[in-house]
Amino acid sequence: MFAVLTMAVVTVVVTGCLYALSRAFSVAATPLLARPFQSGWLPEQHALSRFHARWYLASIVFLAFDVEMLFMYPWATVVAEVGISAVVEMFLFLGALLIAVVWAWREGVFEWV
Repeated sequence: MFAVLTMAVVTVVVTGCLYALSRAFSVAATPLLARPFQSGWLPEQHALSRFHARWYLASIVFLAFDVEMLFMYPWATVVAEVGISAVVEMFLFLGALLIAVVWAWREGVFEWV
């Protein structure tokens, strides 16, 4: 029981000291000093502004192709050893990705207007 209390006290003291150091040495959050550099351009919108839903669909398409590449590299290294079943499996996987791309195209993900 004594060890648990000791660890709790040490945790509270260390956390308090870190918080005090953070408050003592942090940069003041004034707009002129804390504005991001951004190549000399003034920010046009808030950093936490919401994105259009089209960007989320585009990111899903990107992730689909990224996962495809992650899956195809090890497949390419063992396809000769595994044989025809590996080829069939890869075409099934690519077919599923093709269905996803057709769906994304129909939803207008690739229209950047």
